[in-house]
Amino acid sequence: MKAVWNNTIIAESNNTIIVEGNHYFPPESVKKEYLEPSDYHTTCPWKGKASYYHVVVDGNKNENAAWYYPEPKEAARNITGYLAFWNGVQITK
Repeated sequence: MKAVWNNTIIAESNNTIIVEGNHYFPPESVKKEYLEPSDYHTTCPWKGKASYYHVVVDGNKNENAAWYYPEPKEAARNITGYLAFWNGVQITK
């Protein structure tokens, strides 16, 4: 699977984990040079507190377009540190 934004591959892996229809990419498969930390957080009742990154490509910023669970609840331990994308980031094979 590939995560693509602004014609740039942000992440690529054959080992994503699908949770609630979202592909979570292993941390090592994500090109960190396209991520900028965000102060934004959300909370999922069963996964826990999510942290976000802005996706930045060629000076264009897609705010809070990537999220991950640094310390998920027990039910979601398998996605610890894995990143998922939304807000226009295309997930393709």
